[in-house]
Amino acid sequence: MEKYLIVLVGPTAVGKTALSIQLAKALKTDIVSADSRQFFKELSIGTAKPDIEEMDGVPHHFIDCMSIHEPYSAGKFELDALNTIDEIFKTHDSTILTGGSGLYINAVCEGIDDMPPTPPEIRDNLMQRLENEGLEILRNELKVIDPQYFNEVDPNNSQRIVRALEVYQVSGKPISYFRKSKLNKRPFKMIKIGLERDREELYNRINQRMDIMIGKGLFEEAKKYQAYKEINALQTVGYKEIYDYLDGKYDYEEAVRLLKRNSRRYAKRQMTWFKRGQDYAWFHPDEFEKIMTHINEKIKRAN
Repeated sequence: MEKYLIVLVGPTAVGKTALSIQLAKALKTDIVSADSRQFFKELSIGTAKPDIEEMDGVPHHFIDCMSIHEPYSAGKFELDALNTIDEIFKTHDSTILTGGSGLYINAVCEGIDDMPPTPPEIRDNLMQRLENEGLEILRNELKVIDPQYFNEVDPNNSQRIVRALEVYQVSGKPISYFRKSKLNKRPFKMIKIGLERDREELYNRINQRMDIMIGKGLFEEAKKYQAYKEINALQTVGYKEIYDYLDGKYDYEEAVRLLKRNSRRYAKRQMTWFKRGQDYAWFHPDEFEKIMTHINEKIKRAN
């Protein structure tokens, strides 16, 4: 009997969580989260992590599974997620992989090459340049050597930009090369589904969700971990803007404006990433029946 991994992707605030739970209940299976920020126990509000009530009894994997202080990578997630999926398939014919982190989705679906280790002197040099010359200079270098990754990475995430430059300096190849040069055959079939909304509808949802997050205590959550703001998990949209506000770079109103603007920009980058994949079928999140029909037809044709 064939096993099926239902891959559900889409931008932030599109409605992945609600639909994935709906699908999991219909298919009587588990959800494997590939949202790289929902891994962390400390971060709940800014990551839009589903709570117990939202999960509605559906088993979720890779939520609240580690601390922001533990090093983790897409390569490690590939191994861990495949082991988890294998365990689920011992008792289920299908399971759901969902998230907005394209790199982590690709790690499970296709695999990623091991990136070269970085000598400390190269990292130290780049970190010194970041401090002396600023992020904009390093961003421009990345744009020249790897325009594909430049268009996808969070432009304010200094650690990921530095990492991309490290990889290039060590290997002579852009970091995007390592993310696509290896395609691993998986022992299961995949049904890939993308969720999208009209841009205005999506952007309104993003703005509304940010207001809700702020009301739930987003600023307080960020402040609690301010001492660790250089950690990669906190160098992301929803936290970095608050740390700049707390550091006095701008006022509260500007922080809220940037939180919403940068979240919208992040959604745009997510769509750019996922639209590259030619094997996704795209639906509005409200089209549950259509999505279930699509899944059932795919399974029927394969069998």
